[in-house]
Amino acid sequence: MYANQGDVEKAIAFYQESLELEEKIGNVQGKAATLNNLAGIYANLGEVEKAIAFYQQSLELKEKIGKTATFAMLGQLLAAQGDFDQALNYLQQSLKILQHLRSPDAEIVKEIIAEVEQMDGDRKFARGI
Repeated sequence: MYANQGDVEKAIAFYQESLELEEKIGNVQGKAATLNNLAGIYANLGEVEKAIAFYQQSLELKEKIGKTATFAMLGQLLAAQGDFDQALNYLQQSLKILQHLRSPDAEIVKEIIAEVEQMDGDRKFARGI
């Protein structure tokens, strides 16, 4: 809003504060959006190098978020099909990224991993492995 009203300095200050809060609470999507907004402001100011840096940071986070969701969903589907080794592989990749991003969603993936490991253990027990 401040940027639209021409108070760019105030907008940048609030976006910087937002980045800190997003980092503290682990809101990776919010952080990516804020970085994108900052990039837009700097692009409009003609500060192209700053804009590029913020856009690159935003893109990196968005790519990681996308990969994380894909790994987690693929892992769950493979587990439902009984391919526990592959499922755990994808879920571990998802967890690793979420932990790197310090996302609270890492706890959810940990729980899914525990469930898949339990399912795998039950299957092995039933087969006498």
